[in-house]
Amino acid sequence: MPRSLPDTMHAVLLTGLGGFDNLEYRTDVPTPRPKAGEVLIQVRASAVNNTDINTRIGWYSKSIDSDTGSGGAAGFDKVDSSDASWSGASLKFPRIQGADCCGYVVAVGDGVSAGRIGERVLVSSILRTYVDYRPFECWTFGSECDGGFAQFTVAPSRETLKVDSDWSDAELASIPCSYSTAENMLHRVKLGAEVVLITGASGGVGSAAVQLAKRRGATVIAQTSASKASALRALGADRIVDRKEDLASALGEQSVDVVIDVVGGEQWPELLKVLRLGGRCAIAGAIAGPISRIDLRTLYLKDLTLMGCTFQDEAVFPNLISYIEKGEIRPLIAKTFPLNDIRLAQEEFLNKGHLGKIVLTHPE
Repeated sequence: MPRSLPDTMHAVLLTGLGGFDNLEYRTDVPTPRPKAGEVLIQVRASAVNNTDINTRIGWYSKSIDSDTGSGGAAGFDKVDSSDASWSGASLKFPRIQGADCCGYVVAVGDGVSAGRIGERVLVSSILRTYVDYRPFECWTFGSECDGGFAQFTVAPSRETLKVDSDWSDAELASIPCSYSTAENMLHRVKLGAEVVLITGASGGVGSAAVQLAKRRGATVIAQTSASKASALRALGADRIVDRKEDLASALGEQSVDVVIDVVGGEQWPELLKVLRLGGRCAIAGAIAGPISRIDLRTLYLKDLTLMGCTFQDEAVFPNLISYIEKGEIRPLIAKTFPLNDIRLAQEEFLNKGHLGKIVLTHPE
């Protein structure tokens, strides 16, 4: 940790919506200073997430109806920038992305105890401080405010939690976005000792959901490619179903209690077929495409519950910290890159050949 704060720092600036060329690694970015209620963090690691890609290419705009991969490298030809963010508002550029942050508190703003300096911390990826904790409103770290793709970052003290763990910085940095997304979905559907189908199970959120669902005593069916089946079984999956299979044929109709979905796309209606009467489906992503056609009769005749999951109850992130400290979960790191190789890291991420998390590390 620095004894005195430098005036400038290294960071990756997103200069506009589009392809990799809009990611600019700089070493002369002004070092932020914490405002009242905030802490300044020296970032040690920050993982790559789908939301980083989605935000960069403007995929959240309702003007886009394709999968994320089709625009992940070069962006889209036309994007309505007025609604291209999580909150449905325009992004402000330049923006420092990075929904994940593991680091150390090096300074505090007014109203924050100086005793926090030196703490090893994680920042919640879903922030409520900046919207006064109004129900179902939130900012995303690295979207509505600057995030973890920088040497230093600021975050609300209340949503920056100390963690006591012997994990590496890369392992801790893989937790906030993916694991809180997964835990929030399980929390919202109140998953118990039931049968749960998890789509996109080899990704960051999916592999987190496998572990977190097993922690709750569930029987886990993981949907993935055949090449990743053994690794997911090692994480706790009880059964594997290939992502190319017809789900109703592979599993049987009305065979699962809960679906955890981050994929969406044309196959999405099959999820409703395999849900039992009164089943629940939590959705927190649509990497295969945001538009789907469903038969509403299936929805109401089976008494199904569909839940869109972004906003997180206040208990979700502290619960994750407790799971880490109790040794109840363990992240899976696919590969690490230095921050200045962010383009290579995102290319690797978009290839989808990995299992677990791709993490960006920062020089001291």
